Amino acid sequence: MKASSSRSGRGAHRGSKRGDRRRRRRVLAREASAISGRLERAVRVNPDCPVLGRVRPVYEMAERSRAIAHGGIGAVMAVAGAVGLAGEIDSAVRVLACHRPYWESDHVLNIAVNALCGGVRLEDIEARRNDAVLLDGLGVDSLPDPTTAGDFCRRFDAETTMALQEAINRSRLRAWEAAGALFLGKTARVDADASIVSTTGECKAGMDIAYNGVWGYSALLVSLANTKEPLFLDLHGANRPSHDGVVRLYDKAIELCREAGFADVMLRGDTDFSLTREFDRWHGEGVRFVFGYDAKANLIEVAEDQPDDLYNELAARAERAMAADTKRRTRPERHKEAIVAERGYKNVRTVGEDLTEFSYRPRACGRDYRVVALRKDLHVTGQGVLFNTFRYFFYITNGRQFSADQVVAEARSRCDQENLIAQLKSLRALHAPVNTLDANRAYMTMAALAWTLKAWTSLLLPVSPRWADTHNAQRRKLLAMEFRTFRAAIIDIPCQIVRTGRQIRWRILAYNPWLSALFRLADALRT
Repeated sequence: MKASSSRSGRGAHRGSKRGDRRRRRRVLAREASAISGRLERAVRVNPDCPVLGRVRPVYEMAERSRAIAHGGIGAVMAVAGAVGLAGEIDSAVRVLACHRPYWESDHVLNIAVNALCGGVRLEDIEARRNDAVLLDGLGVDSLPDPTTAGDFCRRFDAETTMALQEAINRSRLRAWEAAGALFLGKTARVDADASIVSTTGECKAGMDIAYNGVWGYSALLVSLANTKEPLFLDLHGANRPSHDGVVRLYDKAIELCREAGFADVMLRGDTDFSLTREFDRWHGEGVRFVFGYDAKANLIEVAEDQPDDLYNELAARAERAMAADTKRRTRPERHKEAIVAERGYKNVRTVGEDLTEFSYRPRACGRDYRVVALRKDLHVTGQGVLFNTFRYFFYITNGRQFSADQVVAEARSRCDQENLIAQLKSLRALHAPVNTLDANRAYMTMAALAWTLKAWTSLLLPVSPRWADTHNAQRRKLLAMEFRTFRAAIIDIPCQIVRTGRQIRWRILAYNPWLSALFRLADALRT
C-alpha cells in the first residue's frame, strides 16, 4: 500500500507540473496576442496631440508587494549551480584565512552578479547590497561590500588567477557537455588577440605606455569562437607585445578542448600571433592553425613572380558579384565616397581580390608550410592621380584539407573576436578599477564570468525533440546576443519575490517574448 501511495504521489506531482506548464503556455500566448493586437490598434490617424508626455504619475511605496527589476538573475544563478561553479572555485582558490561568512565563490559571483545587473563599477555593488528583495531572492542576508570586493581582488597573484580560470573551465566542460557535440561542432576554433585597457589613474602598479601613447594595460584574450566564450585572460603592461604569454594559453586551450571531446582544434590569430618557433610542435601534436603572416619582401617577390593563370578570384567576392547580377538590387548612394571625390582626397577602393598559394619554410621551422597569398587590386584616385596598384596579404597554415578560399575565410572570421572584446569592454570586464596589475587581472576574470554565464544560459537551454529546430535557433540567437540585449531579454524582468515556508517563488510581473525560454530553462534546472 505504501509503494502504491508513493507512485500515486509522484504521478500527481508530474500531473501538477504538466498542468502548470499548460497554464503558463496559455498565459504567455494570451499576453503575446494582447500586445500584438495593442500594437496593431495603435497605428491610426491621430490629429489631436502627441501620445507621449501626457501621463502624470503618482508614486507611493508598496507595503505588501516586494519586487525586483532583475528577475532573470535567479535563473542565471541556477545555471551556475547546475555546472557546479561554486564548488570548483572553492576547491581551487584559497585566498581567505577564514570565511566570515563569505567563501571565495561568493566574492567571485558577487562581482559577476554586479555586471549582470548592469553595474559598471565596484561601487555599484552597494546598490545590490541595499536591495532587500534581491537578497531575499538570492537567499542571502547580505553581499560583500565594494571595499571588501576590491580587497579580495588584491589577494590574487598570477598563479591564483590561473587557478580561478581553470576552475571556471572545469565547470565550462559541463556546460559544453549539456550543449551537445552537434551544437558545438567538430572543430574547436581557438582565437587570440590583445586589447589596450586604458586608465587615467596615476597609482596603477604595472601599467605602462602603449604604442599610441595611451597609459594602461594590455589584456590578452584567448577565446573559443564556437561559443564566443573567453577561455583564458592575461594582463601585462601596455608596452608589451600583444602575443606576450600566448603560447602557454594556447596550449592550455588545446588541452581543454581535447578534454571536452572536440575532434579537431584549430588555432587562429593575426600576424602578431604567427609564432613560427611553435609551428613544428603544434603540427606534430595534430593541431591545425591559420595565422596571418607579415608581408615580407621575399614573400611579396614570390607572389609577384607567380604567373597570372595561377591566381584565382576569391570565391566570396565572385559569389557576391553573381548575387548582385542576379537580384539587380538598387544600391544606396555612397555619400562618404562622393564627399571624398568632391574634395579631391585620396581614395583607395578594392576592385578585385585574387588568390594563389605556395610552400614556404619559415627560418625557425624544420618543414614547409602552406602560404596563401591574397592579392588586392586597388584603384587609387584623388588630386589628379589615377592608377591601379596591388597589395599583398599572406596567411600561413598547416591545413591541407581545405581550399585557399577557406583559409582566407577562417582568417577573416577570426576578426569576430574583436566583437567579443567590445562586448567585454561594454560590460566593463576589460576595466582596471583596482591599483595593481595582479588585482586587475583577477577582477577582469571575475567580471568576464558575467559573459560566460550568459553563454552557459544559452548552452543549457533545453531542446525538445519535437521543437528541435525552433529551440536550437533560440539557443544560437541567445548565444550571439549582445550583452545589453541579453540583459533586456533575460535579466531585467520585473519580478515579485514571494517567500514561503519551503520555497522562494519568483513571480514574473511583465511579459516579454523570451519568457517561454526562461521558463523552459528554469524547469529544466529545477528538475
